Amino acid sequence: MEIVIYIVIAVLSLGLGVLLSNTLLKKTLLKKSEAVLAEAKEKGEVIKKEKILQAKEKFLQLKSEHEKIIVERNNKIQSAENRIRQREVALSKKLEEATRKQKELDALRENLNMQLDILQKKQDEADRLHAIQVKKLEAVSNLSAEEAKKEVIESLTEEAKGEAMVYIREILDEAELTAERKAKKIIIETIQRTAAEHAIENTVTVFNIDSDEIKGRIIGREGRNIRALEAMTGIEIIIDDSPDAILLSGFDPVRREIAAQSLQKLVTDGRIHPARIEEVVAKTKKEVEKEMVELGKRTVIDLGIHNIHHELIKLIGRMKYRSSYGQNLLAHSIEVANLSATMASELGLNPKKAKRAGLLHDIGKIAENETDLPHALLGMKLAEKYKEKPDVCNAIGAHHDEIEMETLISPIIQVCDAISGARPGARREVVEAYIQRLKKLEDLALTYPGVVKTYAIQAGRELRVIVGADKVSDNEANKLSYELSRKIQEEMTYPGQIKITVIRETRAINYAK
Repeated sequence: MEIVIYIVIAVLSLGLGVLLSNTLLKKTLLKKSEAVLAEAKEKGEVIKKEKILQAKEKFLQLKSEHEKIIVERNNKIQSAENRIRQREVALSKKLEEATRKQKELDALRENLNMQLDILQKKQDEADRLHAIQVKKLEAVSNLSAEEAKKEVIESLTEEAKGEAMVYIREILDEAELTAERKAKKIIIETIQRTAAEHAIENTVTVFNIDSDEIKGRIIGREGRNIRALEAMTGIEIIIDDSPDAILLSGFDPVRREIAAQSLQKLVTDGRIHPARIEEVVAKTKKEVEKEMVELGKRTVIDLGIHNIHHELIKLIGRMKYRSSYGQNLLAHSIEVANLSATMASELGLNPKKAKRAGLLHDIGKIAENETDLPHALLGMKLAEKYKEKPDVCNAIGAHHDEIEMETLISPIIQVCDAISGARPGARREVVEAYIQRLKKLEDLALTYPGVVKTYAIQAGRELRVIVGADKVSDNEANKLSYELSRKIQEEMTYPGQIKITVIRETRAINYAK
């Protein structure tokens, strides 16, 4: 019986334990679930606040962009309104000017009509008196007016033919003695009068990079890399907001070339720090100097010029890194050398001396020891220092009229220098822009009444305007030339000056049938 009691007690104890453990477990799970739920609510609130903030930031960004677009549009509209207002003012002024000129023309026309009436009356009176005089002369000479005119013309014609033949023979005899010398001089002087130049200068090199990350590496920590580059090369390195580009600014093109090549090597290698920069710049300087010497040697060999001093060869190679008015100095000098040799051959002079002088004519522009002398005189002194012949030295020094020309080679070099620099497109002027400028120049003249044809010549430095003789008088031609020059000054941009020539020609044409 006791065993049964013990078993019952044990079962009851077990059941009570299970019940207690279930109760405790439920309480524990309930607490954990409440904690998880509270944590989830907190995270939800945080995420909700973050999303609200992101939405607000996006809204503010869109609002700012929208306001910026509205401001830009308003600015454009305002600019357009200002331009329209300015055009209206200009048109009203032009209209007032045209009205004033029309009144002046009407008054002038009335005055001319009155003068023409007076002249016509005087002409009628003169014709009447002339007819009376002719009749009196016919009665005295027993010859008609036509017969007397014919006899006088025949007598004068025979006399003029005899004198003309004598004069022609004298000219031919003199021409045979001096033809060759005068022909050379005339050709050279004619070309000299037609030469001119344009000017543009370049002191900046653009260095392209792949990404903006490289800009930061070039600048370095607290700018130490860029300071080292500027100190070693003597070039100002400009890093701004321009995408994928760095500007190298400096007056010396050789320094800019050294800086550009050094930057290229540093960017390619990837190691950019002051010690590496110093090493690369020093190596690049030697390479550029060697390249200049090799280029100078190759240039003189290609041109067939011999026995030239090695220092002059180095200066010739240095020309590659110098531009004159936007035109590469080496290419310009080679072109002048070839032109000079061709022209000297045509004139029966020494083409080798002309080619030598043409190549060296601008050598003073790249002299390392700069002075206050003009580059022509400096080049002449360099040529004399390195034992060039006197006629070559004179051609170098006289090609800008700094000294007197002593040989015929000197004006040839001057002429070929001007031809190389003045031809269309040689000196930093895009060919399309050049053609458009000339076409606009011709079209501008065609807007005037009475103009028949227009021709822009001398690379746009002269405008020939042909007017109808029956539509424009001599005084009106002068007035047209002046007005056209003023209009070109106001409406066009051009280098140098433009000569306006108005041609009024009267032609009397009849046909013999």
